[in-house]
Amino acid sequence: MRIEADEALLLQDVQVDFCPGGALAVPDGDAVVPSLNRWIEAFEAARRPIFASRDWHPPDHCSFRDRGGTWPPHCVAGSAGAAFHPSLRLPPNVHVVSKATTRNAEAYSTFDGTDFDERLRRLGVRRLVIGGLATDYCVRATVLDARRLGFAVGVPRDAIRAVDVHPGDGDRAIAEMRAAGATILEASDRS
Repeated sequence: MRIEADEALLLQDVQVDFCPGGALAVPDGDAVVPSLNRWIEAFEAARRPIFASRDWHPPDHCSFRDRGGTWPPHCVAGSAGAAFHPSLRLPPNVHVVSKATTRNAEAYSTFDGTDFDERLRRLGVRRLVIGGLATDYCVRATVLDARRLGFAVGVPRDAIRAVDVHPGDGDRAIAEMRAAGATILEASDRS
């Protein structure tokens, strides 16, 4: 994998609750981990920044069904379900970005309500590789925001999985990200 000098890696919400057995499991969500571990290794070798975003909800978050939201309770701050997947090999110097941390504000994008944009710019980042969960929600929202903010974006296809609440949502999200200027990276593009 060739890593550019102005590039950073974002591991999007690879949390226990979004993986099989979790409160809001993405089908085959844990299948992103081997690919993301290869990206982590490459970014570490290139000494480029690695970020990991996470939902870090209060127990009465507005996205939860008992408050009229769409989803079952998930990724409650400090809970086992909010932890990063145990097989994800996060380096000790990973930059963690917590989102959706207040009870009345939803945040699918890692940029929404955080200082992520500022942190990237301070580090001279102009390009992002984004992988994780879920293609049709948080990955999509973060990629679209990154493009709107002027970042070049690559999305490894084998490092994302979709919820597909409606069949085809993941494919539509990929098409939307591509239309916004993101590059969908295939395994063969890694040389």
